[in-house]
Amino acid sequence: MRFRARALLVGIGCALAAGALGVLSIGGGDYPMSPADVLRTLAGGGTPAEDFIIGELRLPRLVTALLVGAALALGGAVFQALVRNPLGSPDILGVTQGAATGALLVVVVGGGTLALAGAAVAGGLATGVLLWAVAWARGAHGHRLILAGIGVAAILTGVNGWLLTRAQLMDAARAVLWLTGSLDGRGWAQAVPVAVTLAVAVPVVLFACGPALRMTELGDDTAAALGVPVRGLRTTLLVAAVLLVSVAASAAGPVNFVALTAPHLTRRLTRAPGPNLAAAMALGAAMLVAADLIAQRGFPGHQLPVGVVTGALGGGYLVWLLATERRAGRL
Repeated sequence: MRFRARALLVGIGCALAAGALGVLSIGGGDYPMSPADVLRTLAGGGTPAEDFIIGELRLPRLVTALLVGAALALGGAVFQALVRNPLGSPDILGVTQGAATGALLVVVVGGGTLALAGAAVAGGLATGVLLWAVAWARGAHGHRLILAGIGVAAILTGVNGWLLTRAQLMDAARAVLWLTGSLDGRGWAQAVPVAVTLAVAVPVVLFACGPALRMTELGDDTAAALGVPVRGLRTTLLVAAVLLVSVAASAAGPVNFVALTAPHLTRRLTRAPGPNLAAAMALGAAMLVAADLIAQRGFPGHQLPVGVVTGALGGGYLVWLLATERRAGRL
């Protein structure tokens, strides 16, 4: 494994920023705590009240935000590397919409939180299989795959709207909150599946497939001549990326634009070729924690779903990215 000093420093800096923002996040609320008190409590020196507030109420939400942000960023970085386009995000390719479709089916027919999470994962995986059948089966990539993903996303968005009209009023309200992307009330039950998925996917993506993924940037023919099994590599990475995004959606809903912006911003910060997978994970975690902090404290008297913040910021970034791509002649 080769490391670039700048990329390594960016990754470490983003990880430290995520930790610092996390300390600020769990120190706020109706029972404010200073950063020193938070660190003391995390180290086991807090009072029973502080242990309960942080360990049972605030820490699970923070851990969920960190893990979901890392999973979305890693999945987005893999998608962008596979399609060789900065617009190759699961938000645009329809994977998050597929996860939402699975969750909405559970809302309509009835089911608990566990069933909703499982259906979200199944919906995302089914969308990934559809994308592979439509585009990747013949080796398509780039703009053709993005167009196929936009078509799939449009169809699923219509299906999701129809499913909402079929749900009961209370169920529909719960589903709309989930569709927005929210970390409210998240506990260890939501954090553990994302942690397990990352524990399995990170070694596969970063170490088993990472070096070969960088070779594919030279082109499929060149990579194949260098001994890279291009078709098998794409299939493995597609499954890993779809699984990461789907499990993240099952935990916090389809939080938009983190998977799109984190890998792109990481490349700008590191100025290094390749997908910069580890640094992207750290930046994605920091971005989602920062967005959740803004959602909780940015509007006194009101707490917004974190998806509203990421959507507002990410939407502006997408407009800027589209304008940049157009000026560069890539659109």
